[in-house]
Amino acid sequence: MAHLSAHLRVQHADFTLQLALDLPSRGVTALFGRSGSGKTTALRAIAGLQRPSAARIAVAGEVWQDDAAGIFVPVHQRALGYVFQEASLFPHLDVRANLAYGMNRVPQAQRRVTWEQAVDWLGVGALLARRPDQLSGGERQRVAIARALLTSPRLLLMDEPLAALDAISKEAILPYLERLHRELDIPVLYVSHALDEVARLADHMVLLDAGRVCASGPLQDVLTRLDLQTALSDDMGAVIEAEVMERDEVYGLSRVAFAGGGLWVGGLSRAVGERVRARVLARDVSVAVEAPRASSILNVLDARVMEILDAGTDKVNLRLLLGSDERGGAVLVSRITRRSRDLLALEVGQRVFAQVKSVALVT
Repeated sequence: MAHLSAHLRVQHADFTLQLALDLPSRGVTALFGRSGSGKTTALRAIAGLQRPSAARIAVAGEVWQDDAAGIFVPVHQRALGYVFQEASLFPHLDVRANLAYGMNRVPQAQRRVTWEQAVDWLGVGALLARRPDQLSGGERQRVAIARALLTSPRLLLMDEPLAALDAISKEAILPYLERLHRELDIPVLYVSHALDEVARLADHMVLLDAGRVCASGPLQDVLTRLDLQTALSDDMGAVIEAEVMERDEVYGLSRVAFAGGGLWVGGLSRAVGERVRARVLARDVSVAVEAPRASSILNVLDARVMEILDAGTDKVNLRLLLGSDERGGAVLVSRITRRSRDLLALEVGQRVFAQVKSVALVT
């Protein structure tokens, strides 16, 4: 059974949000879309901060709203944690007291997240005696997340928690969010319009456009759907779960392996055996119908064309299944010109060689 079931409608004068979600009981689900697509409205409606015109919302079998049955649980009685764009800490309290405020809302017998866990996961132990005005933006947001966790929520809602941070602060806080992703045993609904964050943190993805769900599913499946080219724009690409298999100390490279092949990536920061995510953008993948003999491109993979879709006046997108085995493995997306498609006479089912010009480890 899905942990979060949210079927709701929010009606404004010039905007309607129609949402139907049934999400898994663990992991990070990203609500992604352009500004104005309804992401924050969806989060506020699930939290009870904004009452939908019609809804049925249930978390772990506990009904928070069911208009047909006359049920509406007010926000302060819902077992949720909410992290806003701004940290919203109590300015007159130090970090310790801010955290205690969250924890003390929950009877001791119902606490599922301990003080030690929240402080350790978010790395705020050295900040406990400081006031909010003595913290950086990233530190304030880490404290806000720790406070939300100490309410022992059944569901954690995060509304663009990195949007107010500069690039350096954002990069500093992401490892803490990655640790939450690994350690936390409750579902997280994460609102973002930054696809790099989504690729790094999410397991599942819900794509919103003009108040409607236009795609929902595992992250890799949604990111490699060719019909979503408009919504994903130049960020279209693939995220591949992989394992570090080899480190080349001489050239400063690491090799990661996954179902259907492997890739050389820059840097030696990851240990052999470590699980990583590799992100490959469609614009960085070209194709050849013959094996390249001599090329500066290190990553050349056996692939099969699974789908071809026009992407405007001069481009086409290809969905490629990697591996020489018919069962295949991971999926890549390639964006090439229509002229290249025609010169190579590419067809669905054809065996090709995918040439990956650039790849990044995102986690």
